[in-house]
Amino acid sequence: MRLQDQVALITGAGSGIGRESALLFAAEGAAVAAADVNLAAAEAAAAGIVKAGGRAIAVKADVSQAADCEAMVAAAEKAFGKLTVLFNNAGISHADDDDAISTTEAVWDLTFAINVKGVFLGCKYGIPALHRAGGGSIINTASFVAILGAATPQLAYTASKGAVLSMTRELAAIHARQNIRVNALCPGPLRTELLMKYLNTEEKKQRRLVHIPMGRFGEAAEIAKAALYLASSESSFVTGTEFLVDGGITAAYTTPL
Repeated sequence: MRLQDQVALITGAGSGIGRESALLFAAEGAAVAAADVNLAAAEAAAAGIVKAGGRAIAVKADVSQAADCEAMVAAAEKAFGKLTVLFNNAGISHADDDDAISTTEAVWDLTFAINVKGVFLGCKYGIPALHRAGGGSIINTASFVAILGAATPQLAYTASKGAVLSMTRELAAIHARQNIRVNALCPGPLRTELLMKYLNTEEKKQRRLVHIPMGRFGEAAEIAKAALYLASSESSFVTGTEFLVDGGITAAYTTPL
């Protein structure tokens, strides 16, 4: 098993990439603390793990709140004795996110509170726990739009994921000699509820699909497999990266003419 004896805390574990990763990490031997602002969704993910013979707890956590982030780390350590993998995955893409003219301050602030501050707070309280465990892996969910920008305006989301990418690079450099690896997972467009709510018309979907060389949206389970690699010892010499899992979209738009 690729995560035998590891303990993983996954935010946004109630759905999408987070849920798929929680189930996969547990199947690969990890004990999982499934954190989500929707406690019922976190409990369902944890119950699925336990039913399959794994170990899991559910934790209610709004990652924009310091007290919740501190508590979710403490809960993982209390339940399983340590924390070795931190997957800062929780994030939002607001339906009213648009260009600079149309996006409201409220949408901007909410997006940054969850997507950026949430990663910061996860690391603020998670890194000391990884230190106590002797090291580990941090995975921060960014996005391909942090590198390319988005064809459909979503300025707050794009800027927030750029911030996650920059934060990841700096944390990786700071903690590299402390046996803590920090990587940014950059998915391409996925067939998840989060994106499909935003791409809510066929025209919007096609505007995104036309840019993907593979011609389809990715699946959350495919991103979970990439997260598993970054969580495992297989990626022991990998830190500070922007790990793109995007159906070729970035390659298509960064290849010189």
